[in-house]
Amino acid sequence: MTRAANNLDPRNIDTDPGQIVILDERPKQSIRGQEQPRSRIAPNRLLLRDRQTILHWIQWTTSVAWVLGILYLITTEPGTSPTVEYRFLGLATVMLMLVIYRWVGIFHRYGSELVTAIRLTQAWVLVLLALGLVMSLLGVASAFSLVWVGLWAALALVGQIALQMLSRFLSRLWQRRLQVNMPAIVVGSSHLARHLAESINRNPFLPEFVVGVVDDPSYTARWPDADIPVLGSLEDLVGLVRDMKIERVYIAMPMERCPGVVALQHELLECNVDVIWAPDITGMNLIDPCVREVSGVPLISLSESPLGSGGPAFMKSLIDVSLASVALVVLAPVMLAIAAGVKLTSKGPVFFRQQRHGWDGMLFNVWKFRSMVVHETERNVVVQATSHDSRVTTVGRFLRSTSLDELPQLFNVLHGSMSLVGPRPHAVSHNVMYSSLIMAYMARHRVKPGITGLAQVRGHRGETDSVEKMRQRVHLDLEYINNWSLRLDLLILLRTPVALLSHTAY
Repeated sequence: MTRAANNLDPRNIDTDPGQIVILDERPKQSIRGQEQPRSRIAPNRLLLRDRQTILHWIQWTTSVAWVLGILYLITTEPGTSPTVEYRFLGLATVMLMLVIYRWVGIFHRYGSELVTAIRLTQAWVLVLLALGLVMSLLGVASAFSLVWVGLWAALALVGQIALQMLSRFLSRLWQRRLQVNMPAIVVGSSHLARHLAESINRNPFLPEFVVGVVDDPSYTARWPDADIPVLGSLEDLVGLVRDMKIERVYIAMPMERCPGVVALQHELLECNVDVIWAPDITGMNLIDPCVREVSGVPLISLSESPLGSGGPAFMKSLIDVSLASVALVVLAPVMLAIAAGVKLTSKGPVFFRQQRHGWDGMLFNVWKFRSMVVHETERNVVVQATSHDSRVTTVGRFLRSTSLDELPQLFNVLHGSMSLVGPRPHAVSHNVMYSSLIMAYMARHRVKPGITGLAQVRGHRGETDSVEKMRQRVHLDLEYINNWSLRLDLLILLRTPVALLSHTAY
């Protein structure tokens, strides 16, 4: 989803809805030797706007027309009108398409032909499932012919994909033959600037074409892209915009050069061009980054938990509790057998309990089946078990190699201190040590720790006998947080048994 900030005083802001930039009489600031008035953004202007091109509306119109047209041809006899049931079906389909297609990103995201077809198929299947649910709840499902509706659904999907591909082809042909792309310049020569310029020029649906980049010579000395030339320095920008009839300027400079963005924007105000800022935040350790707006103020989230509140967090907790409850019932005989084996083969308690850092760094007690002999440890010092550790019992070695010693953590899931899927919780002393050695190490606690996780199914489970191994595990933990979804959780759960059979832990 789409989720920097200005120091706004709402008491002093002009609320004229026709204004985008409001000038006030407060002290002026000097920019490149010129006096420029301070500007403020009107809070009633929506800053995150959805740019909808003519192609966007053509695709929408043709898709809806095709879906309704096929429905009419299949379900209506010549010379008659559609029945009330099929009229309702058509209306409900269009309404669901408006909601689901926008949510999935149909006609809003650019991708390859294959990705586009897959995305469109997924959206259409969701529409059909929602239609079935609505018709069942209303008790009118029996009024429709399953054969005719199935044929309509298939033809509607095939037609929509064909129309999508045709519109892409015609758009690409129109832009190339008639050269309708507006010329644009990218200011900056960082990795982000190169990625932005190349992405714009590869995307046939964007109305502009990057003719080159502009930056100081000290930064452009190693510019690698010969297809997008370096046009000059920042001092040449205004002249280049006027001489080359540039219509859009993208500013993509690193964060440490952000003060220069204000000066560039003020200079370009006199050139009557679109000025778009692309903040280069890629060099940071981002946690679930997103962009959104609140009362017209753009907000860039640099570090935010994807499960802070709302529906996603509730659904993940609901799934955790439901699956953990079922697993405890099914695995109860196995856990009783393990408990008996631990108790009969070595002296000491059945369970091992240890404090770990949980969600947002809160401490909790993690439960495991004891896999080592009872031994004394130094205060606040935890020594990792190794492959030939003499402290590991015979039963414990089997439990650790199969991760069966983790089963009591299902009670942690029911308690709410853990999740089925998430970064594995490490000993507190290890967190203290590695947090000083690995950047953003503690950021892995922005979600609940899990019994299994992305790092574990990618082969990074068990002993971490080097900082590099821990760094790889943390990298995968952060990748999980940044890409979290219920679908990803399900895939990790399905891959966990395979991972347990493929790797050994101690």
